[in-house]
Amino acid sequence: MVGPRAPGAGCLIPAAAIVGVARGRAGGECVTTRLWLMKSEPESFGWNDLVADGETTWDGVRNHRAANNLRAMEVGDQAFFYHSVTGKEIVGIAVVSEAGLPDPKDAKWAAVKVKPVRALERAVTLKEIKADPALAEMELVRLSRLSVAEVRPAEWDRICALARG
Repeated sequence: MVGPRAPGAGCLIPAAAIVGVARGRAGGECVTTRLWLMKSEPESFGWNDLVADGETTWDGVRNHRAANNLRAMEVGDQAFFYHSVTGKEIVGIAVVSEAGLPDPKDAKWAAVKVKPVRALERAVTLKEIKADPALAEMELVRLSRLSVAEVRPAEWDRICALARG
C-alpha cells in the first residue's frame, strides 16, 4: 500500500485530508493534490493487471481534454480506477508515481505512471453513480467518453462512502 490510510476508511484517506496538502516545490511553491478517475477496459488492462504489475505507464490517451488531464497530474495525485465497457464500475484507487511523461508511442501525447493503492471494499457501479444526485455533475456522468477525468473532493468522498456500503 502506498501512503497513509485512515482507520476504517473505505478510501486511502478522505478527500478533505488529501486536497490542500502542500507538496514542496523548488522555490517554495506549493501545489495541492488533485483527484482523478482513469478508465480502462478490463479485457485490455484491468485492476488485477495493475496490482500484478505493481506499476504501469498510463498511455494511449488520444483525446485532447483527457491528455491535458494527464499533463496536469502530479506525483502523489490519486485516481479512481474505473473498468469501462465491461463492468462500468470504480474498483480501486491508484496513485500517480511519475508525472509529465511523453506517451512512448507518440511523444506529442502525455502519459503518467501509476501504482495501485487499494481495491475498494466493493465496486461502485456507473448505475449507482448516475442514480445519486450528489454525483450528477461528476465528469464521469457529464462527459461519459472522457477516459481521464477530474474528480471533486465531495465526489471522491461520496464514492468512498458508497464503496463502504
